[in-house]
Amino acid sequence: MHAQGRSAGLGLALASAFAFGGSGVAAKPLIEAGLDPLHVVWLRLAGAALVMLPVAWRHRDLPRRKPALLAGFGLLAVAGVQACYFASISRIPVGVALLIEYFAPALVLGWVRFVQRRPVTRAAALGVVLAVGGLACVVQVWSGLSFDLIGLLLALGAACCQVGYFVLSDHGGDESDPADPLGVIAYGLLIGALVLTVVARPWGMDFSVLAGDAAMSGTGVPAWLLLGWIVLIATVLAYVTGIVSVRRLSPQVAGVVACLEAVIATVLAWVLLGEHLAAPQILGGAVVLIGAFIAQSSAPKVAGAVAVAGSETLSGPTAGRGGSVSELSGDRAAP
Repeated sequence: MHAQGRSAGLGLALASAFAFGGSGVAAKPLIEAGLDPLHVVWLRLAGAALVMLPVAWRHRDLPRRKPALLAGFGLLAVAGVQACYFASISRIPVGVALLIEYFAPALVLGWVRFVQRRPVTRAAALGVVLAVGGLACVVQVWSGLSFDLIGLLLALGAACCQVGYFVLSDHGGDESDPADPLGVIAYGLLIGALVLTVVARPWGMDFSVLAGDAAMSGTGVPAWLLLGWIVLIATVLAYVTGIVSVRRLSPQVAGVVACLEAVIATVLAWVLLGEHLAAPQILGGAVVLIGAFIAQSSAPKVAGAVAVAGSETLSGPTAGRGGSVSELSGDRAAP
């Protein structure tokens, strides 16, 4: 039974990584078709929030019990990460943007060491050094930053939003009053959608784009189909499968699988969008992921620690996930 549970957990973690990794690949054609990146983020969050409304209703006591946690998750881990990530992929390759997001664990350790003035392990310091070196290869610093500077800064902003949420989680977790992760996700999506409604002003969106096709490597794909993937697969399914996988696996194991999100996003962008990376960038990306994993597994309590139902916890970095969040961490961005 235990082996079957771990196998199911690994399958769910892989499904979550694939779903999160595909968000940027589906969003970029919509942006290039004429939609503003903020409008794409708003459509993603508003659609997912509608799907998760029954979950929010079931946990309607959460806003009273955990207002700071929900606000932090909605503003940083949802709205902030997604807005910065989608804006960045409109200017730089999807894989590069997501790899920069995975710099978040190193930034967390910088916060711990220099702001909180707490000691960090040598292994964690090694992870930071590896992540910095790998990131230098990804952005090709020897050629004067080969990518758009604003796009790089936006991707770094997505990583910083993840750091802000990690820090908030360290202060907001309370084992005596746990918050169900699905409820946190549901309200985070609602809060993120409400905030972006004011910022993105979707009433000015060109909705006609959704009735047409978006070009994906020269092939026309219905825009509504791409949006459906972003909402249902890259957001709702990605978050839910990620949460369940952490409950079946340890956060450390789930964090390792979550690192595949960047690999999946890079491969999908290569195949579907024609965004080829040079050999040094691929090697640098691998070093970033190794450094992120070492930093994550060696980080003190600030990098993880939101109590959830029962004895489970959510921790780790996201991305992208574009970002994410399969362990209240990532991409997750994004992605």
